[in-house]
Amino acid sequence: MAEEGEMESIVPSALNTRSETGALVEVKFQKNPYQTQKYLEAEPKALGVTQIMLSLFFLSILGATLRDQHHYTAIIRAIISSASIIAGSVAIAAQNLHLPTLKACLGMQVVACVLSMICLFISSNEIVGPSFFRYCWIGYHNGTPQNMCDRLMALSDHVIGIEMLVQATQIALSATLAAFCCKVIQCCSPRSNVPVIVVNAPPGPQ
Repeated sequence: MAEEGEMESIVPSALNTRSETGALVEVKFQKNPYQTQKYLEAEPKALGVTQIMLSLFFLSILGATLRDQHHYTAIIRAIISSASIIAGSVAIAAQNLHLPTLKACLGMQVVACVLSMICLFISSNEIVGPSFFRYCWIGYHNGTPQNMCDRLMALSDHVIGIEMLVQATQIALSATLAAFCCKVIQCCSPRSNVPVIVVNAPPGPQ
C-alpha cells in the first residue's frame, strides 16, 4: 500500500509539471546529432590521398638529388615527408567518424603542418646557399663547362621551387583537415545546439 501511495504521488506531480507550463508547443535545444558528419564535408579521402601522393613525390625528388645534398638535411626532410604520409593515412581512416580516430587525425595534421613549415624553411635556405652541384665549379672558370654548371644550377633552383610548392600545398591540406577535425571535436569552438520543437498533447479527460 505504501508503494501504491508513492506511485500515486509521483504520477500526478509529473502531470502537473506538464500542465503548469501551459504550452502546447515547446522549443528545446539539444546536441546536433549530425555534428560528426561535418568531417566528411572536407572530402578526407581525397585530401588524404593527395597528402600521401605529394609526400611520395617529394621523397622521389630527395632520392634523385641525394648525391648533391647534405645527408643530414635529406634525412630530416625525409622524416618530415613520412609524417605527412602518416597524417594522410589517419585522415582516410577517420572517415569512420570514430572520435578517438578523429582526435588522432587532428593531432597528426597539426604535427604535419608544423613539420611542413620547417621543411619549407629548409628549402628556402637552400635557394640562398649553394646546395646542388657544388663540385661542378671546381676547376672550371670559363668555356663550356661553366655554361653547363650555370644550367645545372638553374635546374636545381627549379627543383627546389617544386619542393617548396609541394610543402606549401601540404601545409594547406593539413590546415584544412585540422580545421574540419576541430569542428567535429569542438575543441576550438562552442558546442552547437539545434532547436527541437516539441508538441505537447493536451491531457485527456480523466
